[in-house]
Amino acid sequence: MRKAGAMTVQRQTIYDLLAAADDHPTASDIIERLKAGGHHFAYATVYNTLKYLTEEGLIHELKLEGDACRYDARTEEHQHIICTSCGKVDEVFAATPPEWLESIAAQTGYDIMDMQHVFRGVCRTCRNANSSAH
Repeated sequence: MRKAGAMTVQRQTIYDLLAAADDHPTASDIIERLKAGGHHFAYATVYNTLKYLTEEGLIHELKLEGDACRYDARTEEHQHIICTSCGKVDEVFAATPPEWLESIAAQTGYDIMDMQHVFRGVCRTCRNANSSAH
């Protein structure tokens, strides 16, 4: 982890929780996990910490489905795929074709600095459950 300016105990605890998570938790999920781990941080502390960690580039804030943002401690370039049946979020590490980005830049006149693709489909578990239910 990159060391940020003021990594308080609360910030480190929340960062460590996110780094260990593989399910892109929401702020509510994080609060529940902190409580389960014996930590009782104020809601404002959790939200302010998530904002700080995002601004420092230590985590990514994901606006995927609905109103609740999800958080991801994996900061290397990757995309996400959401199961439309169960809502599970997985990571996708397939590279975006450079000619696609060049085409978008040429069409729009933008210098593309960041991108976030969200794919949707039905995960293997849900697909298998649906096929065995018939």
